[in-house]
Amino acid sequence: MVKKIVIPGDLLSDNAKNAGHGTYVKNGKVYSSLCGIESSREDKVGVIPFAGTYMPSPNDMVIGIVVTVTPSNWFMDIAAPYDGMFHVSEYPRRVESADMPSILNIGDAAILRVKDVDDSKKVELALRDSSLQKLRTGQIVEVEPMKVPRVIGHGGSMISMLKKETNCNIFVGQNGRIWIDGKDEDMELLKKALQLIQVEARRSGLTDRVYGFLKNELEMQKQPKPAAFFKSEKKKVTGTKEEPSEEGHSEETYRKIDVLLDPKA
Repeated sequence: MVKKIVIPGDLLSDNAKNAGHGTYVKNGKVYSSLCGIESSREDKVGVIPFAGTYMPSPNDMVIGIVVTVTPSNWFMDIAAPYDGMFHVSEYPRRVESADMPSILNIGDAAILRVKDVDDSKKVELALRDSSLQKLRTGQIVEVEPMKVPRVIGHGGSMISMLKKETNCNIFVGQNGRIWIDGKDEDMELLKKALQLIQVEARRSGLTDRVYGFLKNELEMQKQPKPAAFFKSEKKKVTGTKEEPSEEGHSEETYRKIDVLLDPKA
């Protein structure tokens, strides 16, 4: 499917109700406010920008990292221009202030939902959902936030394929942070695939391209390693003098004895 590139001011829809991310409404019509690729999902039309910083929106699912713990809030780095505030009341159960560092401490990561963003850009976070959790295992990989839709794929096609082919658990935050968990070798393969997606995000047929890459990598891993036919032997470096034999005599000594014992000599 050919992706349509749009620039600010391009008409996207005649219905103002269809306005999505990266758009604005004028005279009842929807226009692009960014340079990027047109994106249509269900009844919404939006624009995936070519580049840019993650800007939080309500109901976004993100991966945050604790940077500060106060008596009533965890402040989280969410890869945005401003931190997110996670109030203790938004934790699934009651937590005393003294126990907050044992729940989430500086450097800990968690999957959170953006509850609200007000006009002053104060970002409120929440954890009241079974899919939201503290991340205790695995690794966090970062991609450009604008490439997240390509990691997910149309209808989730890309992420479903990545999970199946690498045997890893994956969660893609809309802030460009991706949590992966599995065997070390599987996670290394998945990271290579994510890097490929980021580099070739604008190319068509990306899911098939990444699938082929993974199949090729997995096939190479199955190939037996070439056997070593000859063992390398370390040669002993000697000086100009001959080394003594096990009995403590040199080869030159034995030659002299042989000459003395030879009747023809």
